[in-house]
Amino acid sequence: MKEKLRDIGMSSISTTKTKHYLDKEWGEYFSGGGKNVILEVGCGAGNTIFPVIASYPDAFVYACDFSPRAIELVKMHEDFKESHVHAFVSDLTADDLCKEITPSSVDIVTMPNGYVLLRDYATGDLAQERFSGKDQKISDNFYVRGDGTRAYYFSNEFLTNLFKENGFDVHKIDVCCKEVENRSRELIMKRRWVQAVFCVSDGSYSSSSNEVEANHLDSDNNIGPATDQNNCDSLTDTVIDMSEGVAADMFGVLPSDEYEIMEINLRGWNFKINLLSKEYQHTCKSTGLMLWESARLMASVLAENPNIVAGKRVLELGCGSGGICSMIASRHAVKVVATDGDDSSLDLLAKNVASNIESPLLNKLTTKKLEWGNKDHIESIKELSDRGFDVIIGTDVTYIAEAILPLFATAKELIASSASNKNENVPALILCHIFRRVDEPTLLLAAAQFGFRLVDKWPTRISTEMSRSVIDNWFMDNDLKDNLPSKALNILLFCQE
Repeated sequence: MKEKLRDIGMSSISTTKTKHYLDKEWGEYFSGGGKNVILEVGCGAGNTIFPVIASYPDAFVYACDFSPRAIELVKMHEDFKESHVHAFVSDLTADDLCKEITPSSVDIVTMPNGYVLLRDYATGDLAQERFSGKDQKISDNFYVRGDGTRAYYFSNEFLTNLFKENGFDVHKIDVCCKEVENRSRELIMKRRWVQAVFCVSDGSYSSSSNEVEANHLDSDNNIGPATDQNNCDSLTDTVIDMSEGVAADMFGVLPSDEYEIMEINLRGWNFKINLLSKEYQHTCKSTGLMLWESARLMASVLAENPNIVAGKRVLELGCGSGGICSMIASRHAVKVVATDGDDSSLDLLAKNVASNIESPLLNKLTTKKLEWGNKDHIESIKELSDRGFDVIIGTDVTYIAEAILPLFATAKELIASSASNKNENVPALILCHIFRRVDEPTLLLAAAQFGFRLVDKWPTRISTEMSRSVIDNWFMDNDLKDNLPSKALNILLFCQE
């Protein structure tokens, strides 16, 4: 089973709202005397954990996910208590859960005579249909999303065989359907998911052929509602429900209550930034509606080292909705242009800039749409600074492989030439990021194609001959190194040949 799960990539940060269906549909497994111990595999941001604890205060939950960010979100939740939840990073396909959990101690998921409760999207779901027209298919029913996470659409037959091969009996399995209506767009969207209960086989229970038929094991192509109305909560009705990220997933739009104000204190700067709520950050296709660790670090560096941008023309690429680097740069730069290619991010960025800085800083900062490689957009940016930009900044703009060449091509078009630069320093491109799907050698190769030479990098130096590198100076006489938002962050400093 581990190999199957590894191929599918089961765990990812949750893309749904709080899962209130648990008590209604599976309450019989959680109730009863004593203190139930529950294991939540692939816990995401905790949308399953906290409703369970609210309904069953005596329950204790082990929660794991292979994403450190997911576990961080769980621990940041207002209802998180170590007395009720033990959250830890783990890859179910590779790690030994017994290092975190006492063997045979879990009532739901792993303990003999316990249950595995599974609910996930089924074959034929509308989201799967969306993938059919894109080059995102890995194998049958298996796709990669735009953010790199994976999506698998299960058939009852596949799940039944998978669990039976690994010593589980099918206690119950259904294909559930729901019609979601978007009245403003006059669309009816059919969502499908499989809901199943498995138990460890001890030879005393076996699904008969009649039970199999009743539980829709052969109904994967049936687009009608499931017949078990108790479990599927009257799914024959057409409902107005955007609770499972449908709006964002289908249209890239989000209800207003999915945003929150985050207070950020950086080196004496106090910001109140409108951002996408943590609960929905991995539902929305736009990565610009959240604040990344790299932006926090680079903003702190600029605040501590105003000489980086002082008296210069600054361009920020892919700044997203936060814009904290551009706002800090505006205090000392002569001109700052904050850009992004996503309209939703730009709209929120404009609001954040207007609410956080005032004249004369506001007069020096312009927000502008820029899709990398778009000639019209590039020319529009050039009109704002006909001599180019002395400093170009990008935070976490290197995670999509296909965007790397357009990124450097755009930077080449917009960076000032050394001849036209009146400052002592050579025009620079500064990238701050965590290496994800694009490694450093690939990045440097792409940079070289557009005439960018790596001058310095941090935390590893290019040359040990220098007593202190350029970037090292940015971390001198301050505590930045002791307060990094992530120890995996890197900074690359480029100049044009």
